[in-house]
Amino acid sequence: MSLNDKQLPRANRHTGHATPHVPEETIKTQKIQIERKVFVFALKENPRGRFLRITEDVGGRRDTIIIPAPGLEEFKKVIEEMCKTSAETPPKQSDQT
Repeated sequence: MSLNDKQLPRANRHTGHATPHVPEETIKTQKIQIERKVFVFALKENPRGRFLRITEDVGGRRDTIIIPAPGLEEFKKVIEEMCKTSAETPPKQSDQT
């Protein structure tokens, strides 16, 4: 079991008390680097269900979002729409004088 597969106790943001350990199984993990950011995509499962955890690491600072598996198709559609719009919309030129 790797460190990523272990769930360390964390303080609950609202109460300050440690949250109970929920065992997770990692199904698949992929890492990509874009500029100075590293993104880790981990498909996981626990007794409550499957989910995708996306962690952004910028110079040691980490932020994470979790998407429940039932929402992955909708999430994918939004990402595809954003990619299409980005490709179709020319970037604004900044004044470089």
